[in-house]
Order: sequence, then C-alpha cells, then structure tokens
Amino acid sequence: MHASRPRRHRMLLAAGTSLAVVGLLAACTPGSTTDTSDEPSNASVEGNAESGDTVVIGFSGPAADHGWLGAINSAALAEAEKFPDIDLRVAEGTNDANLQISQVEGFINDKVDAIVLLPTDGAALTEVAIQAMEAGIPVINVDREFSSTFAARTTILGDNYGMGVSAGTYICEEVGDNPDAVVAEIAGIDSLPLTQDRSKGFADALDDCGLSVSNRVAADFTVQGGEAAASQLLAAAPQIDALWNHDDDQGIGVLAAIDAAGRDEFIMVGGAGSANAMREIEAGDGVLQATVIYPSTQAADGIRLARLLVQEKAMSDLVEVEVPGRIVLDAPVVTSENVDKYLPSAFES
Repeated sequence: MHASRPRRHRMLLAAGTSLAVVGLLAACTPGSTTDTSDEPSNASVEGNAESGDTVVIGFSGPAADHGWLGAINSAALAEAEKFPDIDLRVAEGTNDANLQISQVEGFINDKVDAIVLLPTDGAALTEVAIQAMEAGIPVINVDREFSSTFAARTTILGDNYGMGVSAGTYICEEVGDNPDAVVAEIAGIDSLPLTQDRSKGFADALDDCGLSVSNRVAADFTVQGGEAAASQLLAAAPQIDALWNHDDDQGIGVLAAIDAAGRDEFIMVGGAGSANAMREIEAGDGVLQATVIYPSTQAADGIRLARLLVQEKAMSDLVEVEVPGRIVLDAPVVTSENVDKYLPSAFES
C-alpha cells in the first residue's frame, strides 16, 4: 500500500531528522540557492516572523480534564493568536477516539493546510492521520505517538523516560551518599506507556548511584487518586528518605496525605511542572523540593511548526533548511535556585 502513496506524501516523509530541543522553538526561513559560503545561513528569525500566506491549521486534542491538558490547549490557542497569517480551526476536546477520528476527517474534507493532533489514543488515530498525509496535509503529532511513521510529517514529544532520569539523578545528588536510603515512588496510571517510561528512567538513574525504589504505588493523575495512593504508601513505609511523585496534579492530593500523616522526614520531587508545585518549592517550607518539567508547550510548538511547514520555512539556529521530523523536548529539574525561570510559564493545576 505504501508504494502507491502520492509523490508529495513521500516528500513530506523524506524531510526531517531527529532533534532534541530545550524550550520553545524558534523559526527561520530556508536558505536560498545563492552562495552563502561566507555565512552559515542566510535565514533569520525576523524573516519568519513576517506574515506570509494564510495557513489554515486544524487542531484537535483530548478533553481538558487535567491541568496539564488544559494548559496544552490554551497555549496552542494563544500561540496561534500571535500570528495574523494563521487561521486556526479548533475541534472540541474529547477522550473519545472515534469522535476525534471524525474531527480529523472533517479537517481533511475542509482541505486545511496542516493538522496539529494530540491523539487521545495514538494507535487509534494512526489510520486517519495517514489519510491526511496521503491527502497532502502535513500532520504534526503531539505528545502521544502514532503507531506508524507514515502518519506524521513531524512529531514533537516530551521526554517521559528523561523525566524519570532527571528525578532519579536529583535524588541521587541529595541522598545518594546514604547507601541505605529509602526511595519511594508514586506513579501515574501503570498501564500507560508514559508511566512505564517514567518509572524505567527513574530506576535506571537510581541504579547509577546504587539506589533502588523500596516502596511504589500507582495513582491515576487525579487529586483524589494521589491522596489515596500516598496514604497507602505512607502507611506501608514508616521511614522514607526521598519520594518521586510523577504528576503535580495528583501531587495536590499527595501533599494533602503527607500533611495529614504529619510526615516531613523526606524530600519530595514532583512531575510535570505545575505552578502550584513551583510555588511550594519557592516557599521552601515543605517536603516538596523540586519538580521535573513535562512541557505544556508541545501543541503550541506544533502550531509554529505547522506554519513553518506550510510556508516552506525552517528553524533558526539550524543550518538544515527543513523542519526536523522528530523533536524531543527536555525534562529539566526545577528547584528553589531556578524556579523564577520556569514559574511564569507554568500551568495551573
């Protein structure tokens, strides 16, 4: 089947390379065919900021039933508003894969110029994304990957494994000199690959300093689930030296359980990078000492990338004149020393 794909589709797939990027994406125009041997690139950020032909972008994401997902959606809309040459068509957020498939089919029928898609289920949305690509519409896959490389021109992701590595590395730095340190973990939904990746990265980083997870429970990314899981963990572990909670939304419940139990003998690291977690870190009067960012800018970056692709532009600070095919954002650790840098762009739980 793939051999019969239109030539434009094959060209879309051929362009791009893998790149790890920290923070927001800057843009640039592609180099011309003139000699530029005296400079690395004749592109400029300013040139890309100039309005071009109107780009119609279809955007579809899950229901905003979680602080991070709400931030994903609002950031995408806010980013589109910055560009007068973007016409953003937004589908209602949903956790129903079949409904989201019909939304994408609607974008295809409307002949939008590009689609930015955070699928409620990557595998379930793969076939319709391939249909969009075959129709000559570049798809920017956000956060949850499709099951085929033919389904997207560009994929932009947070680094779930890297989150675990960052959390484990921080804990190693703080308690790694104690070979008997008790490390606990409150995961998200265990059946999700993202949770499995986070736990694997955490275990690998701890192993590097001779530690391992002594007590582990799973929650469900909700406040209530976090409180219940933390209560269970605290009852089972009378002594803890360090705790990693995967998600700052469920972390509200985790902190409530810790406060109710009167426990303060350990340090805690959060996950995702919510504003309320950062304010706790900034205050410095509780167990929460750090959080690991899982960027809520991914869809906003997808909007920028869609504009670049349709206007045949690329990214500044790169010699390459095509938008990369895969971008993995960093998972930095936020502490009291650098919280001022990250708090202004953090999402509210």
